[in-house]
Amino acid sequence: MQAKIIIHGGFFSESNTSQEVKLAKQNALLDIVKAGSAYLETHTALETVVYTTALLEDCDLFNAGLGSQIQSDGKIRMSASLMDGITQKFSGVINIEDVKNPIEIAVKLMLEEDSVLSGSGALDFARHNGFEYYNVETPQRRGEYKKKLNDSIRLGTVGAVALDKQGNLAAATSTGGKGFEIPCRVSDSATVAGNYATNQAAISCTGVGEDIVSAALAAKIVTRVTDGFSLKEAFEKSFVELKQFDGFAGAIGISANGEIFHLDSHPHMVWASYDAEPAVFS
Repeated sequence: MQAKIIIHGGFFSESNTSQEVKLAKQNALLDIVKAGSAYLETHTALETVVYTTALLEDCDLFNAGLGSQIQSDGKIRMSASLMDGITQKFSGVINIEDVKNPIEIAVKLMLEEDSVLSGSGALDFARHNGFEYYNVETPQRRGEYKKKLNDSIRLGTVGAVALDKQGNLAAATSTGGKGFEIPCRVSDSATVAGNYATNQAAISCTGVGEDIVSAALAAKIVTRVTDGFSLKEAFEKSFVELKQFDGFAGAIGISANGEIFHLDSHPHMVWASYDAEPAVFS
């Protein structure tokens, strides 16, 4: 089985994003997908999506980990999740504060019976497992917060989907929220609507979390692949249904047979893939 990976860096606004920022995001995604592909050569799909998502969290061009958006009360709360296509175990953290890489805490929760934690419980678990205090706020995000944000910077959730040489699939998604939201609002990123994987397909989503949850988007696409749809067909049918309420979403995915696909309802989701050769588009 040829190993494959696809990642996303959320959306940006064509009208409000400079060419310099667009190019920087594309270059960052290309570098990260290359690193993820090299890592995948000697690691599992699960290990690779964690590694790659952590790289995305560490890049302040994206709204996850470092540089996450600030909620309306002035605090940063992040969410991330992980799903293993082999065991179909799902883990995640919701609205966690003051940690560097939320996706790495989701890894630790894979070993727990209570595998999705929120708020102070998630933070207590992180500290107990050695994750030290880390301030992910950047001066740019504080400036944006003071301006109450704008559409060009609100939709930068990140994610990674991988297929390893053994044919195993995994998906990971991480977000810093949409910015200026009601404190403790829950996004799709730590739910099966935004991040889902089985032995048939794996999906990571970005966009407006409420729309993605309403559509049960990631789980729906995977279910359709399981029912016999090609990955492309599953995406297209699910996005047609999303249009019924003008849902704003993008998704990336890989199926067990190696099919890679991505789709967005509103331009432009930024993404990159590595399938024999690297590709980056928006």
